[in-house]
Amino acid sequence: MSSENIEVAKRAVDAFNRRDVEALLNLGTPDPVLSSQLLDASADFRGREGIERFYAMLSESWEEFRSVVDDYRDLGDRVLCLGRNTARGKGSGVTVDAPTAAILDFCDGKVSRIRLYLDQGEALRAAGLPE
Repeated sequence: MSSENIEVAKRAVDAFNRRDVEALLNLGTPDPVLSSQLLDASADFRGREGIERFYAMLSESWEEFRSVVDDYRDLGDRVLCLGRNTARGKGSGVTVDAPTAAILDFCDGKVSRIRLYLDQGEALRAAGLPE
């Protein structure tokens, strides 16, 4: 099942970059959760409404935002994604190219939770892996 999880994770990253809420929801459990260090928000983003709110908040700050994943790691019922965020600030035009990571949790082949990290070391620790 886990190699299938990597394929689902790749499709989820593609949907994330396209800001395709419907595609993300189709890959997820009925009420998936997105947790993010990308935005100043203390709450999780849950289900369709939460993911739409996440993208609305992202759009307030970033004209362009893309995650490029170079390394997908099979962790059984989780997939660790390591890569970079590239972005251009809205209004300022400032460009960003910074390391990023995500952990996608799976339940029966569906994404149940996406945790986005700005610090790859923190993501590795959260996944129980050495830095």
